[in-house]
Amino acid sequence: MTEATRRTLLGGIAAAPLAAAPLSARAQAANTIRIGVLTDLSGTFRDLNGPNTVAATRLAAQEFAGRGFNVEVVVADHQNRPDVGVNIARQWFDRENVDVVTSLAASSVALAVSDVARERNKVAIATSTATSDLTGRACNANTIHWVYDTYMLAKTSGLATVRAGGDTWFFMTADYAFGHALERDTSNFVRAAGGRVVGSVRTPFPGTTDFSSFLLQAQSSRAKVIGLANAGVDTINSIKQAAEFGITRRGIKIASLLLFITDVHALGLQVAQGLICANTFYWDANDQTRALTRRIRALAGGDTPVAMSHAGDYAGTLHYLKAVADMGVANAKASGRATVERMKAMPTQDDAFGAGSIRIDGRKLHPAYLYEVKSPAESRYQHDYYKLLQTTTPEEAFRPLAEGGCSLVRT
Repeated sequence: MTEATRRTLLGGIAAAPLAAAPLSARAQAANTIRIGVLTDLSGTFRDLNGPNTVAATRLAAQEFAGRGFNVEVVVADHQNRPDVGVNIARQWFDRENVDVVTSLAASSVALAVSDVARERNKVAIATSTATSDLTGRACNANTIHWVYDTYMLAKTSGLATVRAGGDTWFFMTADYAFGHALERDTSNFVRAAGGRVVGSVRTPFPGTTDFSSFLLQAQSSRAKVIGLANAGVDTINSIKQAAEFGITRRGIKIASLLLFITDVHALGLQVAQGLICANTFYWDANDQTRALTRRIRALAGGDTPVAMSHAGDYAGTLHYLKAVADMGVANAKASGRATVERMKAMPTQDDAFGAGSIRIDGRKLHPAYLYEVKSPAESRYQHDYYKLLQTTTPEEAFRPLAEGGCSLVRT
């Protein structure tokens, strides 16, 4: 891990007056919570993570000042490789006194690091991860899954597409845990709604920017809908190339099953207009989301919009710190499992998602929203990209507790 990819924020919470004698190094460490932001800073998911993820986490730490303990934030790039992510997490937990890892991004990384958190009795908060397996067959008592998952995405956007007449599907699927889970969950909803899956193709991840052959294969299937079970730069390239080939002009609908506002920003409204997407946060939804967005962007700089993943970085970190304050630093550092239990027992409240809760399986619950991307003529100001189509309650949006297969759920 290089200095270029590892930064530290000293929260300075409840710092002693300058005239006071400094605490010993051991006492200082005992009163310090260390948050490790393990994310994508340079790859496919950089825009939906990257500087805004670091800024959102820093903001939560800063806003929690004055609670009687220090907060430090360290950052590393896992390069979307599970082996790299696991090695960083082990080093953080074993030698660098990190108490919680956040963000995690790629599902394959999140599943692997979640296991490390369980082994070391630390905390993992996945805020930019999609696979619903994280609160299903792969759940554990040390992990919380925030923001969204493949079940919610499939139900919200996939089901709406079928009901609008898109009853035959062909999937272009990123060939790793996230893509497989999203194709699986969406296929289930397509079939349940009376639709058919006529084919699919696996695309390399990471490792390709040219999706032309896959798009032509999808077009030749005669499906009404090409379902993109991918994310980030892969989604952007798929949609751009579909437009270049004129696929949508032939009456075929592109269903981007995980579309971030950062993707819309990169595509431009001329290309992205009319796409529908499932989200759990939109920066322009209300006064609280707008104010939070201003605070994150002030720390991050740049022109990248604040996405639901960034909102989750803020909200997940804030709730974790609330639990630490409630149970005491010593207890929180002693057991990640106990800290997660406390987080589940406490209602959530923040400017990103409002009021919410965390289930026994680790699933954070909040409403989901179906948006349509505006046309250039409809957009009135910077990042004014979405119009709301429908709102789904938390209980309806996310998988029923009894259906996930989580070992923590007693039936």
